[in-house]
Amino acid sequence: MKDMSQSNRRLPAFPAFLTLLLISLWGTVPAAATQVVELEIKDGIGVATAEYLISGIEHAEEMSAELVIVNMDTPGGLMKPMRDMVQKILGSSVPVVTYVTPAGARADSAGTYILLASHIAAMAPTTHLGAATPVAISGEDATPPPTPNDEGDEQDDQAPAPSGSSMERKVMNDAVAYIRGLAERHGRNADWAEKAVTEAATLTATEALEQNVIEFIAADRNELLELIDGHEVEIDGETRALETKGAEVQPYEANWRIRLLGIISNPEIVLLLGLIGLYGLMYEGWNPGAIVPGVVGVICLLLAAYALQVLPVNYAGLALIFLGIALMIGEAYAPSFGALGIGGIAAFVFGSIMMFDSGIPGFGISLTFVIGLALIFALLLIWMIGYLLKLRRRGAVSGAESIVGGIATAMDDFSGEGMVWLEGEAWHARSSVPISKQQQVVVRSMDGLILNIEPVTSAATADAQLQS
Repeated sequence: MKDMSQSNRRLPAFPAFLTLLLISLWGTVPAAATQVVELEIKDGIGVATAEYLISGIEHAEEMSAELVIVNMDTPGGLMKPMRDMVQKILGSSVPVVTYVTPAGARADSAGTYILLASHIAAMAPTTHLGAATPVAISGEDATPPPTPNDEGDEQDDQAPAPSGSSMERKVMNDAVAYIRGLAERHGRNADWAEKAVTEAATLTATEALEQNVIEFIAADRNELLELIDGHEVEIDGETRALETKGAEVQPYEANWRIRLLGIISNPEIVLLLGLIGLYGLMYEGWNPGAIVPGVVGVICLLLAAYALQVLPVNYAGLALIFLGIALMIGEAYAPSFGALGIGGIAAFVFGSIMMFDSGIPGFGISLTFVIGLALIFALLLIWMIGYLLKLRRRGAVSGAESIVGGIATAMDDFSGEGMVWLEGEAWHARSSVPISKQQQVVVRSMDGLILNIEPVTSAATADAQLQS
């Protein structure tokens, strides 16, 4: 009895011990790692780039990520997609860090606006930013030209007259106000930001840090995460301290639709799609019922038409391309010994260069690519002319004209009428001399569906006597 009472007194101590053990084990379980979403922006900024960044930020918001890092290396791009990206960054509930990387990268033109709009701006060593002057679709600098003072020195103290066209001043003033607003929002150097627009000013990473244009210089992503750990940013009117030490970085990949949009919005791809579409429809027209060329042609033309809606296009160049194609087609129907074809090739080359000669970084077209296409078309044109000349020398290939003079083979021995084999078919034939089986005969004329024939040797002798 004594032993049982002692054991009963020890029992309450066991649950208490188990509770303490569970608490100690719970304390040793590591907390979930901080999530950071990483995006990559390279080359020209277009519609596909904007959709990629917008979807990436939305993905980070859904997973309640601590931070979005945008690795950037861009020469610039289109204004409308850039503004969409800036609006998404400004309205993001997740802080956005734009990081110009790797070494030698740049954030020019539209990239400068995006960098200044971000909650944190960072650059790798030997990178640069700036040159944010707006560019017109014609490829010309939209900065209003200075107006010389022609009225003497007496008006030097007066305010200078507005220079440039009304549209140029409007575009410039809008860009200046926009970039100053972005810089002031995050307490950055708005005066330099204005110079990036009006004077196309640029800065290296070190200069940008010294002039309060960016917050950090980091050699790589790990150093960047260490530098911004504890840095305070303002989100939705509230100040938030970032916790990025030991963060888990998750790269965000574009989906298939964004990747497809990025491919077809390449000017060179647009040109190829348009040509494939046109020639596919032409082949379908020449060979009704082929189906596949027509379907492929329609799809390619629709893709090209969509891409042209999101690209800066000079429509005079587009008209020259259509003229060039029409001239090359005209060469096939009305051979002019290359005059139409050469003119078509020239129009195609100049049109291709003009159509995408917008001056907007990342949306030009390679001269080598255009010349290569022109050479291919020239070779096809030469082949086509040679083929047409060969067809002219060949003569008729169907009807009575193609049968008369043809060589047939007797199917049996016969005298008078019998059967011969000509061009894969059996024909009734009539001969004035006996014919042996497998003997070669030549067709001299046709009487309805009956061939008038004679042996090849006799025909050769008769032809020789006529020539002599």
